[in-house]
Amino acid sequence: MKKIKIDTKSKLVLENIDGFVKRKVTKFGNSAKVDCPKEHLGKGVFLVFIKNETNKD
Repeated sequence: MKKIKIDTKSKLVLENIDGFVKRKVTKFGNSAKVDCPKEHLGKGVFLVFIKNETNKD
C-alpha cells in the first residue's frame, strides 16, 4: 500500500453531517482499519487523527 500525505491543519469545521462515531484503529494484515456501521457503505468520510489520545475505549 502506498503512503499518502496527511493534512495536519489544527482546526476542522464540518457542516451538513449525518453524525459521527469514535473508533479505535485496529491492525488489518499489513495495514489498519476502522470499523463503521454498514448503513454508511458508499458514503464519503473524513478520518481525523487525535493527538495525545489517552482514553482506552
